[in-house]
Amino acid sequence: MTTPSFRDFRRITIKVGSSLLVDSAQGKLKQDWLAALCADIAALHHSGADVIVVSSGAIALGRSILKLPKGALKLEESQGAAAVGQIALAKSWADALGDHSITTGQILLTLWDTEERRNYLNARETLTRLLEWRAIPVVNENDTVATSEIRYGDNDRLAARVATMASADCLVLLSDVDGLYTAPPQSDPNAILLPIVPRITAEIEAMAGGAASELSRGGMRTKIEAAKIATLGGTQMVIADGRVMNPIKRIIDGGRCTWFTTPTNPVASRKKWIAGVLEPKGALHVDDGAARAIRDGKSLLPAGVKNVEGTFERGDVVLLRAPDGEEIGRGLAAYDAAEAQMIAGRSSRDIEAILGFAGGAAMVHRDDMTLSGH
Repeated sequence: MTTPSFRDFRRITIKVGSSLLVDSAQGKLKQDWLAALCADIAALHHSGADVIVVSSGAIALGRSILKLPKGALKLEESQGAAAVGQIALAKSWADALGDHSITTGQILLTLWDTEERRNYLNARETLTRLLEWRAIPVVNENDTVATSEIRYGDNDRLAARVATMASADCLVLLSDVDGLYTAPPQSDPNAILLPIVPRITAEIEAMAGGAASELSRGGMRTKIEAAKIATLGGTQMVIADGRVMNPIKRIIDGGRCTWFTTPTNPVASRKKWIAGVLEPKGALHVDDGAARAIRDGKSLLPAGVKNVEGTFERGDVVLLRAPDGEEIGRGLAAYDAAEAQMIAGRSSRDIEAILGFAGGAAMVHRDDMTLSGH
């Protein structure tokens, strides 16, 4: 199998761990390394790709600024350290990317934000809007409010959730290892790097070690779990050595790494999930013109909706029915049922005046829609 090419990726998520960003001995940010990484990111950005950064480091920076003693922190101490460190971390990213005339936006998420439907959709829309504005979102776990019950515990899985949430087609996990080996390379001189993993099997999972660095909470096991999330969502993933200068350029130039590949893509994976939902929450009955537009692969606009059936919330799966009642497809509703009732049959230009807020122009977007028989 050939390895994926960055030239083919339109949206890339890059995860950066604490141990790469923060000097454990001095507790300070590695400014030169960050500048080199941001040069790589700027090259991707200026080539036209969308880039999202998932960055750890807030707690590590905060404990240094506060001069907290070494050793494990209690939950409330970690939350306080994160509150201080997050400001320094966000400023560092904004300054480093600003040197390349790139605007940065900060997004803080908890596990709940990627599990609860409305929070998920709101976060996804924020990411989408920032990328439309050609800003680079810098995402971190919201350690200031996350409890032990709702936290990710590592940013590998958070990065995978963010990548699938944003429909990224590539996830880069920069790490203190250069990929997945058949055995721990530190203890087994015969360990072999796997350049491509086409499918995550029990054997692949058994190769994952568990040790993490002092500053991070992740290990190879969490990276395999991240790969499951990413590839299931249609996102290609690569584990690469982040300890070198210009680590993204190193991957592009053919440096050692491990690719976890998937035969699908983010949009196709979402459509497959929509098609497989057993119990849609409602139905949108459309006119002949809208039915033709849907079959031609276009979004469903409010003007083409004749009747709204059922009780559903934004993000629920609804059936799309032609005038004769035939199911022509299904998709994710962009509005709650009550809102859909109010704007059905109306022009998209009237949405803000009717609802009091400017929602999306489509009742169901074509990327969130699958046709019957497809």
